[in-house]
Amino acid sequence: MGIVLKQSFNNTVITYLGFGMGAVNVMFLYTNFMSDAYYGLINVILSASAVLMPLLAFGVPNALVKFYSAFEQEHSKDGFLTLMLFLPLALILPIALLTFLTNETIGNFLSKENPMVKDYVWYIFLIGMAMAYFEVFYAWSRIRLKSVFGNFMKEIFCRVGQTLLLLLLYWDIITIPFFLKALVGFYLLRTVIMKIYAYRLLTPKFSFEWPRNTLNIIKYSALIILGGSTAIVLLEVDKVMLNQFIKIENVAYYSVASFMAMAIAVPTRSMHQITYPLTAELLNKKDLSSLKSLYHKSSLTLFIISGLLFILLLLNLGDIYQLLPASYRDGFMIVFWIGLAKVYDALLGNNNAILYNSDYYVSVLLMGALLAILTVLFNLWLIPKFGLDGAAIASFAAFFIYNTIKLVFVRLKYNIYPFTNATFRVLGLLLLTVAFFYYLQFPFHPLVNITIKSLLMIALYIGVLFRFKLSEDLIGVLSKFFGR
Repeated sequence: MGIVLKQSFNNTVITYLGFGMGAVNVMFLYTNFMSDAYYGLINVILSASAVLMPLLAFGVPNALVKFYSAFEQEHSKDGFLTLMLFLPLALILPIALLTFLTNETIGNFLSKENPMVKDYVWYIFLIGMAMAYFEVFYAWSRIRLKSVFGNFMKEIFCRVGQTLLLLLLYWDIITIPFFLKALVGFYLLRTVIMKIYAYRLLTPKFSFEWPRNTLNIIKYSALIILGGSTAIVLLEVDKVMLNQFIKIENVAYYSVASFMAMAIAVPTRSMHQITYPLTAELLNKKDLSSLKSLYHKSSLTLFIISGLLFILLLLNLGDIYQLLPASYRDGFMIVFWIGLAKVYDALLGNNNAILYNSDYYVSVLLMGALLAILTVLFNLWLIPKFGLDGAAIASFAAFFIYNTIKLVFVRLKYNIYPFTNATFRVLGLLLLTVAFFYYLQFPFHPLVNITIKSLLMIALYIGVLFRFKLSEDLIGVLSKFFGR
């Protein structure tokens, strides 16, 4: 776990820096410098692009990680990498043509409730394409066990761009139409920079002599589209579907609340950048003992961190909302349901990496595709009935079902599960911390209240972790950080 914790720690710092910048953008700049309707529009564009991205990527990011370590001869690696570079074009080119031919029809569908969405179909495609090839080049660097720069580009680059654009918008230097065009430009530029970095780590030697298992690779890539689409659909489709039922301003309100809940997922995303290639290598070597150890340790570490973030967010939410405009303050249940889903996701550790790099990926992907459909059905049912809260409940229900199936599947196929006795001790610590601080309120400015309560909660939490030695890996990192 040494290399995992080192890069995961670096990635977590970078990701939280990006999240902090995103928080400034989402909770303060967008909410004050842009109308609620246009902010809702931007969320619809980015969420629709994210939903499109797995299809355009053709499963290549996962295929790169899964198959690269299995090639030993250089000419085989060259053919494989060339295939990975060109495979996404098999869907990007026909979808681009389809977008061109049916632009009006797609625009009419997306603008059923909100007419302003109609003119931005191409923005969705271009950002989706940029996201797809960015993930390809990011995976290219991760197979060299270099994930930090890619994480920096993923989490910080476009957020810095949005900050600059929002300030220029506030100073009346640019207009909303220019803002939207420049936003597309930042995503395209990010992909170009990531490509240059990836090629410096591993310069491609183009070879059209495909590997002998090319058909298996393409089959895997095609099927992984379902898996990638499932994860994105569970995460982003709620915003796209809200646009179909209610006024676009509500997408902005929902996005602010869900963004806060997504803070809980940051450590999980950071650790996955390095556990994915390591898990693939362990599976290729059939080292089940090390795989079990990685499963336990990744689950416990992520549960400790995400659980703390969840209770910090919930117990400070009243003060956080005092810092936002009044129209954005009615989102407690959104934060609760999405946050709870993210904690459960963290509790599964590197479960996704095991499944997507295993021989059972076909079954899992098919189940995931069915659950993506179930997510859409949940949203169709609950959004008209409960509005924004309905979208959050639909997301939680879908995540709960999906993660439970994955948990059971790994248990049945590999006879391992992520929980240990320490897992239940951490759960007890979380409940104890909530009980101790739930009624504790301070009469100061919201920022002061948040700071004081958070520091007290963290001190108690870390103190108990050290006292009972609940995680040797995490305690080792904290010891180096704070000094013995």
